[in-house]
Amino acid sequence: MDLGIKNRVALVAASSRGLGKAIALRLSQEEAKVVICAREEDRLFKTRDEIAEETGGVVKAFTVDVTNRDQTHKMVEEVIKEFRTIDILVCNAGGPPSGMVDDFTVDDYQQALELNLLSTINLCTKVMPLMKKQKWGRIINMTSISAKQPIDNLILSNTSRAGVLGFSKSLSNQLAPFGITVNSVCPGYTRTERVEELAKSFEEAGKGTVKDFYRNIEKIIPSGRLGTAEEVAQAVAFLASEGAGYITGIALQVDGGYIKALY
Repeated sequence: MDLGIKNRVALVAASSRGLGKAIALRLSQEEAKVVICAREEDRLFKTRDEIAEETGGVVKAFTVDVTNRDQTHKMVEEVIKEFRTIDILVCNAGGPPSGMVDDFTVDDYQQALELNLLSTINLCTKVMPLMKKQKWGRIINMTSISAKQPIDNLILSNTSRAGVLGFSKSLSNQLAPFGITVNSVCPGYTRTERVEELAKSFEEAGKGTVKDFYRNIEKIIPSGRLGTAEEVAQAVAFLASEGAGYITGIALQVDGGYIKALY
């Protein structure tokens, strides 16, 4: 299926590994011009080269901390200077540490908000004037199932990512008249380094083994398994497509049926 995004310019944040990398690869496979960014320079450039080699596409990399407003704004300006546009924006960031309410201070909540919510706001507000001018754009904000159905030991994620859903819905209504869609994607338990870290924390807390962690999760997922990064990337690519122009303001879970709510 041709998604109609050939030669579109896509900026994917926090994309040197995990879901971000899978999304960048999928968009490059659709012949979009892809810009990736991350903090770890060596891993970032390795990812850039891997994607470019696999797809033969244009892949640009910037060493950026998405919690740093100045860095993200400078990156956006450089991308626009080189490509004259940004058509697709995927706001992504790593997850904050796992833990319960008593495990964290107010400063920890501040850092979580900067990581997941404010980084999204900074990127969106910087890119949307150009998208409004060109009257076309796709914004996809990556969150988590925890934004819809809070997870007990992820209090920081539950708090910060829920804010992304509220911001995205409000933004979608304001940008719809300009031909810009804004959607959120809520991945469920997916086999990424992030989930591996949660499994290790589970074991270190004396709750069981890593195998127990995965076994417990698989029991409560109707599909009976964890998802793959590629499956999440497929959903994001569709929302970025030409054909998804009438889909906006949604929070799409890609979770194998984990979330129990009707909406």
